[in-house]
Amino acid sequence: MVGELLRDEPARALAVYAHPDDVEISCGGTLARWSQAGGAVHVVVCTRGDKGSVDAAVDADVLVGTRRAEARAAAQLLGAAGVDLLDYEDGAIENDVVLRERLVEIVRRVGPDVVVCPDPTAAFFGSAYVNHHDHRVVGWATVDACAPAASSPLYFPASGPPHSVGLLLLSGTLEPDVWVDITPTVATKAAALRCHRSQLGGREALVDDWVRQRAAAEGAKVGVGYAECFRRILLGGA
Repeated sequence: MVGELLRDEPARALAVYAHPDDVEISCGGTLARWSQAGGAVHVVVCTRGDKGSVDAAVDADVLVGTRRAEARAAAQLLGAAGVDLLDYEDGAIENDVVLRERLVEIVRRVGPDVVVCPDPTAAFFGSAYVNHHDHRVVGWATVDACAPAASSPLYFPASGPPHSVGLLLLSGTLEPDVWVDITPTVATKAAALRCHRSQLGGREALVDDWVRQRAAAEGAKVGVGYAECFRRILLGGA
């Protein structure tokens, strides 16, 4: 065992991601575990998913409608108590004051103990993959919304009373330091990911093996069957 298991299960959690399938890939098992333990889990998907196709002739409006439905179906399988779809165009989202204000309003409305989002500092994975612009933007905007904006009454006072988030968990990180045991929910994670049929290209049957292989590799680091990893950021001395 080389890592630390995060055993606490929050009463309220918020997951903020860029594209409609990012939640399930990044933290689906964790969210399902928390919701099954009685926690209220809320999901935010920032973009429309309008560029999620390799078919140049696809009708973007039809694709967006499909991906919205897929996102809602997947969130339901994970046990989400609520879903916000912010409807930004893929590739056009920026960490500006408008996005931060929208995220602050959600943080204050949901009141999460834990916020999960992409690690915005993870840009290059080895020599073969560059992290998507939208992932990095949404990661930074979420971090900025939580630290310090949502906790300060002078930021966006019309967005509700201040709320202090105690813990950030950053997924897709190059510096993981905590893991969540998703052995009881790995099948739920795979089922939720299969909801995104528009992205799977008929490969739904392969999803379970792919999810289990990745989660097993992480689980081996902490002595459990399956796990998801995160970088932990404690806010406000939590």
